[in-house]
Amino acid sequence: MDDVPDSPRRSREETSLFRARRYLMCPPEHFRVTYAINPWMDPAKPVDVPLAVAQWEDLRDRYRALGHTVEELAPRPGLPDMVYAANGALVVDGRVLGARFAYPERTAEAVAHLDWYREHGFRELREPEHINEGEGDFAVTATWLLAGRGFRSSPLSHGEVQEFLGRPVIGLDLVDPRFYHLDTALCVLDDAVDGEVMYYPGAFSAGSRAVLARMFPDALIAREEDAEVFGLNAVSDGHHVLLPQTAQGLFAPLRERGYEPIGMDLSELLKGGGSVKCCTAELRG
Repeated sequence: MDDVPDSPRRSREETSLFRARRYLMCPPEHFRVTYAINPWMDPAKPVDVPLAVAQWEDLRDRYRALGHTVEELAPRPGLPDMVYAANGALVVDGRVLGARFAYPERTAEAVAHLDWYREHGFRELREPEHINEGEGDFAVTATWLLAGRGFRSSPLSHGEVQEFLGRPVIGLDLVDPRFYHLDTALCVLDDAVDGEVMYYPGAFSAGSRAVLARMFPDALIAREEDAEVFGLNAVSDGHHVLLPQTAQGLFAPLRERGYEPIGMDLSELLKGGGSVKCCTAELRG
């Protein structure tokens, strides 16, 4: 029998379940930094709201140009952090676990988010008993839910989300206040393939670093200089990875793995402690 030549390596569009996504975003019309609830917020630094809106619109339009659907949540006066829509809920298989915010300044956002989900046809909703900040501290992989704890989410929320969504939860301890949410320290690159993540080890406790190394031996490991500019606060659709343009050290490693990195400028929104992922909630199912 003649030898069969090796097949050429397939692109990420062919090897992953590359599909159009549906996202929820909230315009930063009322975005201000009037209080400090994370190390990035400084009320003494003014926010250029028109620039923040323009940067946000660029991100929204980029998603749409890539073939994704973007729904918009109407901002409410007095809630400047609503632009960080990822914090408002976790949606998996059409089920919605609402948020319960750690700080009173953001408490009313939880109601605004659940109102939107009810009005848009989501029927399985849960108002949480324990503090969690949605996709800020929950990341969805093919098999697991990765769950951050240490600054904003209660460990008790992990059992609550596992019971509601029926997916195994892996708890991870965050120890560096600069990376106060899981989505500032870890990004799922392909939610159809369990090993495809990138993360910054320094954000996690020694035990959690060991867990991540065991679970994801082939993960893309980020350097501190890229993590500090929120390079891991990124959104991937399984092929395109939208991330801060200042995280230059991540671009070549992503390309080597078959992804297409797309740099975004959200410098104004970083003043509130958020970037691409913080502004983007994914509506799964």
